[in-house]
Amino acid sequence: MTGTDSLRQNLQQVLMLPAPAIEWLMMLWNAIQVFDDVADGDPIERSDLNAAIWNTLVAMNQNTFFLQNSPVLVPCVASMILKWQASDRVERAGLADARSYMWRAGYYDVVLMAMQLCHGAKFANENAHLVMELYGETFEEYMKEFGHA
Repeated sequence: MTGTDSLRQNLQQVLMLPAPAIEWLMMLWNAIQVFDDVADGDPIERSDLNAAIWNTLVAMNQNTFFLQNSPVLVPCVASMILKWQASDRVERAGLADARSYMWRAGYYDVVLMAMQLCHGAKFANENAHLVMELYGETFEEYMKEFGHA
């Protein structure tokens, strides 16, 4: 099972999100993976690029979960982007540390908000740890990536 499959399964079975929320979160996840590959100069499959273009410019904006919740989701996505850009900036400067590791996980802030929007604050409070446990990269792996281990 790929990391993407595992994420989808967790959004569905563990967090019990409705299909439109899962689809929107998966489009966001796949787009940020493509954008990260572009920023790092990694090879990208043309089909992944085409999907990222379509999803970010068309499909994500037409998704019913997004349409119902965009006033909350847009600031969350903006924060996620700014955190990723902050981590990228310090990583490229050779200053990766525990703080920049945390900044990379902004996607899970969006997932937390989606869970709260779908299930309410009580459910989100009781299950927030399940979202945070989805972050698959360990701090040790992160530091190795930047030559600090």
